[in-house]
Amino acid sequence: MKIKAERVKKLPVSDLNLKKTAIRLLGQSLVSNEVLYIQRNLGATATQQQLDETVVAVRKMPWAQIAITD
Repeated sequence: MKIKAERVKKLPVSDLNLKKTAIRLLGQSLVSNEVLYIQRNLGATATQQQLDETVVAVRKMPWAQIAITD
């Protein structure tokens, strides 16, 4: 008997997907620095669970850790 592993669908880590996830979980959109931080850390694709966890986590992070400094 073969057990088939379930594939987890990966989504692009795009502005639109992050916006939809943030509105669903937080009730508001992310600011640009938060979006850029998530895109840097997750890369091009991620699972919906990874997106969910990262969006919630980034809101709890200190701003100095998220913001891009010149």
